[in-house]
Parts: sequence; C-alpha cells; structure tokens
Amino acid sequence: MYKVVSSLSGRCAGLTGQSCCSSGFAKFHLGSGAVCQQSAFKYRPADLPEMPRCDLKPEEYKGMSKEQMMKIRRQNCNPVTMKITYYKKPVFIHQGHMQWLWDVDGRRYLDLFAGVATVSVGHCHPKLTAAAAKQLKRLWHTTNIYVHPNLHEYCEKLASLLPDPLKVIYLTNSGSEANDLAMLMARLHTGNFDILTFRGSYHGGTQQTMGLTSNSPYKYPIATSSGCTHIMSPDVFRGVWGGSHCRDSPVQTIRECSCAQGHCMANEKYIGQLKEAFSTSLPSQIAAFFGEPIQGMGGAVQYPKNFFKDAYKLVRERGGICIADEVQTGFGRTGTHFWGFQGYDVIPDMVTMAKGIGNGFPVGAVVTTPEIAASFGKAYHFNTFGGSPIACAVASSVLDTIKEDGLQQNSHNVGTYLLTEMAKLRDKYEIIGDVRGKGLQIGVEMVKDKASREPLSPEAMSEIFEDIKDMGVLIGKGGVYGQTFRIQPPMCITNEDVDFFLAVFNKAVHNYLDRK
Repeated sequence: MYKVVSSLSGRCAGLTGQSCCSSGFAKFHLGSGAVCQQSAFKYRPADLPEMPRCDLKPEEYKGMSKEQMMKIRRQNCNPVTMKITYYKKPVFIHQGHMQWLWDVDGRRYLDLFAGVATVSVGHCHPKLTAAAAKQLKRLWHTTNIYVHPNLHEYCEKLASLLPDPLKVIYLTNSGSEANDLAMLMARLHTGNFDILTFRGSYHGGTQQTMGLTSNSPYKYPIATSSGCTHIMSPDVFRGVWGGSHCRDSPVQTIRECSCAQGHCMANEKYIGQLKEAFSTSLPSQIAAFFGEPIQGMGGAVQYPKNFFKDAYKLVRERGGICIADEVQTGFGRTGTHFWGFQGYDVIPDMVTMAKGIGNGFPVGAVVTTPEIAASFGKAYHFNTFGGSPIACAVASSVLDTIKEDGLQQNSHNVGTYLLTEMAKLRDKYEIIGDVRGKGLQIGVEMVKDKASREPLSPEAMSEIFEDIKDMGVLIGKGGVYGQTFRIQPPMCITNEDVDFFLAVFNKAVHNYLDRK
C-alpha cells in the first residue's frame, strides 16, 4: 500500500482569506466561508489512505435532481451525448476548484483527466476567474473587423513562446476548428492535396478533420475529407518494432532490443514504412504531415526519439509542410518543454493548439510562418468568436499563471514521480503492459498478459475504471482498442495527490484480479 507523503506543497490554491493547507505545507488562501472539507467516501476501504486535504467547502447543490437530468439527457440531448457518457453510474459534477471536483451530493473527486486534458492550470483558478470577471465588466464581444487591445496583447505574448519563424497567429474556438483550418492553409500554400498522419491519431470531429482522424469510434460512414493517408503508427510498445530505450520518457517499454546507444532499429523500420507509403500510396508532391507529439485519444503513444526529425525531412523533400498538433501536449504539459515538438528537436511549419490554451474556455489557435500565412489571404475568412476580448483575456491569464505558478516545472517533477512509481505497479501486475509519457501526459496500457500484449477486454477496463471512480479519482480512457488509461490532470497536482492515486489504482487492479 502507498503511504500518502508529499514532497511538494499542498497546492489547493485559492482566493484571499484563510489558509487551505495543513501545517507544514506552503500556504495558499481561500475566500471567506472556507472550512475543512472531508473526503467524501461513503465506505472508504480500510487499506486506502485518506484523500489529500482541501479546505474549500463546496456550495450546497439545490438544483435539478439527478433523475431529471438523466431524463433530459435521454430525451432532449442528442443521443451521442448518452453514448459518450462515462461510467455505468455517471458522475454529476457541480463545482470545481484547482485539481478537485465535487458532485451534486458533495462528494469530492481528485480530477486526473481535467475535462479531457483541458483544465491546464486548475478548475476555477482565482487568477483566471479574476481576469474573466474584469473583462466581462468591460467588453464581452466584438469581432476582428474592429481592433481591440486584448487580441494584440495576447498574440504578441503567445508568439514570444514559439521559435522563429512561427510568429503569425489565427485564433479559433476549438482544436477541431484549428486543425480544419490548418488543412486548408497547407493545401493553399503548397498547391498540393494529400495529407499524412498516423493510424490511431485524433485531429478533430468536423467532417474535414474526421478524414484526418484515424480512430474508428470517431468516424461516421460518410464521405469525409479525401486525400488523407494514415501511415503506420511508430508505437514502440504495441507496434511491430520497439525496444528498451526508444522513447523520450522516464519509463521505457518492457521490450528488449540489442541497439547500440544512440542507434534505434525501430526508428529505421518505421521510417522505412513511411518511405514505402511515399512509394506506393501518395503522389510525388504532398500538402502536409500532421503529428501529435504524443498521441492523446490514441492512448499517450510515444514514438522513437528521432522519428519526427527524419519524417520532417522526407515530407519537406516532397513539398509538404509539417504540422504539430499540440492540442493536448502544449502549454508545458510535457514538463521538459513548453511545446511537445521541442522534445524531438524539430521546428514544424505550423502548430495547432486548443484545450489547455483557455483552461476550459473555448479557444484554439493556428500558428505558422509569415510565408504560409500570406497564402491564406487569397480570399476572405471570417470567424465570429475567434479572438474575442473575453477569450483573449482568459488565454492571456493562462500564460501568466503557468509562469507565475511554475506549472511547467511542476508537470515535469510530479509527472516524473507518477511515471516512475506507476512503473513499479507495471512490474508488479501482469495486466499492466506499459506505462509511458512525459510530464503530465501519461498513458497506462492494460493487457491480458505481457507476452502477447493483447488488449485487456472492454469489460475488464470498465470494471477497473468504475472502481477507481468509486474510490474518488477520475481518469480517462483511450487507445485504438480502448485499452489505455489516460492521466492528464490539471498541472497544479502534487506528489501527495499522486500517492493517493497510486493507492487507488493499486487497489482497483487488485480488486479486479481478486474477482477474476
């Protein structure tokens, strides 16, 4: 069993007022009315530690009943809303604060999925709340047919965080919209049509980006964007080739290899597959190559360290541009760098971003070079809400908060701790096949056994998933076969939170094996 001991401060940040952290922890503050909030287990297992303390008292919920919400969800919400609802017994969320969520019954959860890797700096972070409230009192909306300071202040600030020549920004409302626009810009600039991406990738849910996405549950049986070719994912755990020091992660795969230091046979084989695709499936000139630095929906898949460097060279030789989809990996989440692509020592020609850019406020962006951006001026393109005053105020505060709160470094420190401790559980349990990622972009791939690497069944995944939730922790799922648990929390979590999660995860796996 994991003992709850933190080497970091109890980060429970808050407003002005009384301390919300126990003695010995760095002090963060809450507004008036904050009192001790006990962890909300109905029946806490005797061998499970107490949930880490947070002294925010949630507001009492007095709204619609759970039964009425589910009735409306079934009758008035599109059926797909029920289809994507997590858990057999859904969670009814009422309030959030930093890394914590409360349901309508007042039960507290440690949120390790952050609204699908979206809440970057913490739920209702007081700095962002203040920035939003200040702007809401001044000006909510005006379009870019007028000039307002927030847009220009934010674009200058964001551009300063990207390497040359990535300095021209177009703001959108979502990642799907950003990737849709990136596809259009790539085709306009190059005069070519075909676009490459990995199998297992996810780049959005519009009709255009659905063609780019290569993950069957997210594809409808209709005509989507043609000209999209999905190449073999260079997955060094589940893929055809892999080894023991392929990826940029504190934890490597359980696979063995005989590669000399600095040499990666798996990378050579996967680049060989890319060359084969160029020889057989694509014209001599292409428009673009999309790549997530670490796959998100695909299950935190990482590639050989030099893959992007070699792939970018081949793509550019064929007239294409290289696009980094940073929707889930950007804004310090990977820890060592602000952008995921920087971990591969490459500079793309275009970067798309969303999710963590606004901490839950709908913002997205496409950043590219002046030359590529100029190609977009061949017609008018108008976005009603992209770059609105309120969106820019929130997004600007996100950048300030990441720096002021040291969240990129926290992602590195806490993420590395989580990965190395989770690897000990992988070595303990036959059904934990792989632990991977960087910073707080983490995947835990579950298998029937390590020898076959065959995915753990959906039924078994659901049992463990539900048990983790019932013990007070929310995580995500992903992978082509739904076989990977995704851990992408707000970047303010602490080692103490990690210790609690490790105990919960260990207990959930142990419970499943006992039942089995």
